Amino acid sequence: MEKKDKIVYVVTHADDNPEKAIIPFVLANGARSMDIDTTIILQSNGVLIAKKGYSSKIKHEGFDPLEKLLNDYISNGGKIYLCGPCVKARKMENDIIEGATIIGAAKVAMEAIEAKAVFTY
Repeated sequence: MEKKDKIVYVVTHADDNPEKAIIPFVLANGARSMDIDTTIILQSNGVLIAKKGYSSKIKHEGFDPLEKLLNDYISNGGKIYLCGPCVKARKMENDIIEGATIIGAAKVAMEAIEAKAVFTY
C-alpha cells in the first residue's frame, strides 16, 4: 500500500491573532478534502483553541468562524495534538474538547519527521 502524503500544521496563536489561528484550519480542511493526511499541533497560546467553548469567540473577516472550521476538521478525521506542558501551564487538562490529544515532545518530533511539509502559524 502506498503511503499517503502528510502535512503538519503547528498553531501557536488563538484569540491573540485570530487570522493566524484560523488559516491553518482552512488549509488543513482543504488538505483533508484532497485525502491528504493532516495533523494540527497546538502549542503555546494555540492550545486555548482546544479548550471547551473557547473557539466560538475566534473569528476573522473573510473566513468561516474557527469553531466551524475546528468541528469540520475533527469530523473529517483530522488529528489535533496539544503540547502537554502548554496545557498544564494554562491549567486546562480537564477542560479540552473531544478529539484532542495531549502529547509530549517526542510525538511532536515524530510527526514532523513523518511529514512531507510542516507549516507554523
